[in-house]
Amino acid sequence: MSTLSLVGLCGSLRRASTNRLLMHEAARRFGEDAPFAEVDIRFPLFDEDLEAGQGIPDAVQHAADMIAGADAVIVASPEYNKGITGALKNAFDWLSRTGSNPWRDKPVAIVSAAAGAAGGARSQAMTRLCLTAFRPHLLTGPEVLVGQTAQQWDADGRLTNEFGAKLLSELMADLRRAAEARA
Repeated sequence: MSTLSLVGLCGSLRRASTNRLLMHEAARRFGEDAPFAEVDIRFPLFDEDLEAGQGIPDAVQHAADMIAGADAVIVASPEYNKGITGALKNAFDWLSRTGSNPWRDKPVAIVSAAAGAAGGARSQAMTRLCLTAFRPHLLTGPEVLVGQTAQQWDADGRLTNEFGAKLLSELMADLRRAAEARA
């Protein structure tokens, strides 16, 4: 069997985001042998006038191509003001306009980290709702919700919360099985 490829989208644009740490930790647990690439979601704000005038921005098409070409996807969804980030929603909106559906039947796992104790449960629910229209193979669990995220990482950016790490390993094993079944 060929090597599986993995891409990730992080809803936080901040370089030092703990959701970015969680996405990279998930990629390590998916398998060190799997090439991993992060999709850059720094797109212009979705605007149908922009689309009509200039077409799909190159960055959006590149992101859609990355998702389409991957065997599996991780979405790290931080929780801002009880929902998903504007950047992540904007990315979903633009990706829906590319003329293809890169998400269709694609194994997708959602993870989140947040400052609150709930770990981003509302953002995960909202992310699922946004993705459902694209008809991916959304893994239903286990839900990986890293609460009080500032205290959950070591100096090397590795998750120290044993329960969270166990759930993340289980979720990534399930994602890998789903990708292998599809390959």
